[in-house]
Amino acid sequence: MRNSVGLNLSCIAVAAVSWGLGGFVAAVLYDHSGLGPIAVTFWRYAGGLALLAALRPFLRTATGRRAKPATRILNGLGMAVYQTAYYVAIALGGVGIVTVVTLGSGPILIAIGARLFLGERLGRAGSVTVAASVAGLVLLVLRSPGAGPHPLAGIAVALVSAAGYAAVTLLNRAQADDPFDSALSGFAVGAVALLPIAAFEGLLPRADGLGETVALLAFQGAVPTALAYALFFRGLTVVRATTASVVALSEPLAAVALGALVLHERLTPWSAAGGAILLACVAALAVQERRSEHTGSGRTGSEHPGSEHTGSARAGSQHSGPEHEGPDAQRPAPRKVGS
Repeated sequence: MRNSVGLNLSCIAVAAVSWGLGGFVAAVLYDHSGLGPIAVTFWRYAGGLALLAALRPFLRTATGRRAKPATRILNGLGMAVYQTAYYVAIALGGVGIVTVVTLGSGPILIAIGARLFLGERLGRAGSVTVAASVAGLVLLVLRSPGAGPHPLAGIAVALVSAAGYAAVTLLNRAQADDPFDSALSGFAVGAVALLPIAAFEGLLPRADGLGETVALLAFQGAVPTALAYALFFRGLTVVRATTASVVALSEPLAAVALGALVLHERLTPWSAAGGAILLACVAALAVQERRSEHTGSGRTGSEHPGSEHTGSARAGSQHSGPEHEGPDAQRPAPRKVGS
């Protein structure tokens, strides 16, 4: 059951919804705590690190293998880069266009990277589904024509954020690290990398409403950080990277839904249509993943990424060593995102 495609798709979906909820809570923190986005992200990583480190001895390890230190450092730096670049891009280009560029180009970059480096093939139907999901994202998010003061610069930085997100997704899809340890090391490296920027921005919240701020920061560290990243990395041990990136588009969907339900923001027909398209794309790719699981086709499962390029000589030895195994070596079938 632990290798079930359905279970791991659910892990990624829960992670994405948690990130959407985290963005909603972060907006409250920006308004009432005096903290900026980089400082909030730093406290998220620090809180997630503390919580997951405390729970780690009680969490069963999926594999005895460990990623190389350099891989874990790259993972943490990628997490720090895409979060920081995303917030800088919003300041330059505006929320709507930056969200579309960052989250919309993510699945495209991941699909290209997964094909080149992991040997994952989407097929024509999968490619059409990815394109449709990006179109749905555009309809969902671009509810107003407003842009920031420097839209072109914002788009450029948003692409840097998307590249960082794609790199983290592909790295965790390819490596043999335990998902809990991958999240732990990512939080540690990310927090250290963000500390100087967060200190410059201002690390300490206002004294007014300090209790509420601490509670919200604790929530940020627990749910959209420790829980969400552990689940996302767990899902990537089974689900194809591109599929994971499309399922992760549930994040803006959750954010828009919360805005409509809690803040009574107006949901336009175009936004509703975009949300429906996104949900349909997620469902279509989920069905495709489950078919691949049952037929043994595609790239779902634990086969080491890229092994299809090695020819039939590897057919009987695809689990011959740590560098050729995913976190779950016995998966029968061959082997994706925030804000």
